[in-house]
Amino acid sequence: MKKISRLAKQKENIVDTLQLPKDVCMGALCVTLTGNSEAWIENYRGILEYTGETILLQGKTCQVCFEGSGLSIDYYTNEDMKISGCIKAVRYL
Repeated sequence: MKKISRLAKQKENIVDTLQLPKDVCMGALCVTLTGNSEAWIENYRGILEYTGETILLQGKTCQVCFEGSGLSIDYYTNEDMKISGCIKAVRYL
């Protein structure tokens, strides 16, 4: 387990040194919020939970949870999605 963590850290250091975008090179989630009513998410792996109050997404290395009211997924593809509604919290798990 330490070896995997060390390799991931080395890869992150190389990406930082070369000033490459982490979302492309490491598959990191990219979350863009417009106020508290819209969110665009890139590089997600799957939808784990979807209700009007909670949307839980799986990323490569973490999960992200959107909490609020009237939440809906306006569209999604294999690469990105748009969430709308009243977003009250975004938590990384």
